[in-house]
Amino acid sequence: MSDDWRPARRLPDPAVRVVDERFRPYVLGLAKVERIATGCRWAEGPVWFGDQRSLFWSDVPGDRILRWDEATGETTVFRTPSDYSNGNTRDTAGRLVTCEHGTRRVTRTEYDGTRTVLADGYDGHRLNSPNDVVVSSDGAVWFSDPAFGILGDYEGFRAESELPTHLYRVAPDGSLDAVADLAYPNGLAFSPDERTLYVVESRSQPRRRIVAFDVDLEAGRLSGQRVFVDAGDGIPDGLRLDEDGNLWCGWSGGEGLDGVRVFAPDGTLIGAIDLPERCANLAFGGRSLNRLFMTATNSVYALYVNTRGAR
Repeated sequence: MSDDWRPARRLPDPAVRVVDERFRPYVLGLAKVERIATGCRWAEGPVWFGDQRSLFWSDVPGDRILRWDEATGETTVFRTPSDYSNGNTRDTAGRLVTCEHGTRRVTRTEYDGTRTVLADGYDGHRLNSPNDVVVSSDGAVWFSDPAFGILGDYEGFRAESELPTHLYRVAPDGSLDAVADLAYPNGLAFSPDERTLYVVESRSQPRRRIVAFDVDLEAGRLSGQRVFVDAGDGIPDGLRLDEDGNLWCGWSGGEGLDGVRVFAPDGTLIGAIDLPERCANLAFGGRSLNRLFMTATNSVYALYVNTRGAR
């Protein structure tokens, strides 16, 4: 745990690095990286609830979902046990949608707190361990299903895989389709116009990569798979897009790599945010969606930026 972490003493914060001049307009010279919470085992799946001025995220091995209140700065437990929840998002009606490793399913939390199962099996077999999830504007739920949660008993329960590691779509009518077969798909996010879907492929060879697909939203189909980013020595994880189509991705790989990497729409690395812990995932939040929240191993960090998250 990074108990010795301290915010930067001087401005601009040296942890926010301009790699390409296209990133400079997004940097706020008076903003520092802040640590807003710590004490997790593996922080994941942040999602912003603007109507509550709160950030929710998963502590996967801690088997809980936590809630940080922007008004008070306090962190409380929202749900425990959480069935080893990982990725979270909100649907078009504002409800929490969660990937659960322990139950190997995707659920929706209703307004009264009960949970509805959206997906737990395909073609007569159990899912592996749903990892990350996004909802498109038509209400469809898209999620990745690698096997990380069934490899051992730390982030779920050890079990044999029954299915390939697909990317899935739950249609608005509740039907489930496998829309892509990838080597351990992980984080995923749409471009602002929803014409492109970006997905981290965690076990691609020879190196990890971020792939892009063309999206036919009406038909619920993907095509034109291509490599968007070759991660090299880095380890990409969760990702989000800003209003200009730049891709912000949780990143790790050791000192000098841990944090966030920012890529322009053409795939060029333009910026970096260095953190003292490996960053699993991130989300835009705050009143204007201009505050980047980063779940990084034991802690959650935040940084105001001069852009807004794609809605």
